[in-house]
Amino acid sequence: MDTRLLDLLVCPVTKGHLEYKRETQELISHSARLAYPVRDGIPILLECEARPLTDEELGL
Repeated sequence: MDTRLLDLLVCPVTKGHLEYKRETQELISHSARLAYPVRDGIPILLECEARPLTDEELGL
């Protein structure tokens, strides 16, 4: 994922920072506790497409 694009993107729920996880091809929002998928290089920033993150994934 292009780092310039990542600098512009925010979580649609919290408007907070997103972290890209290359292994899972997801954008992580720690504040919303959601992981948004990246499909074919396109971030899918829809809350209904995101999966909830577990405490383990968040490092809690």
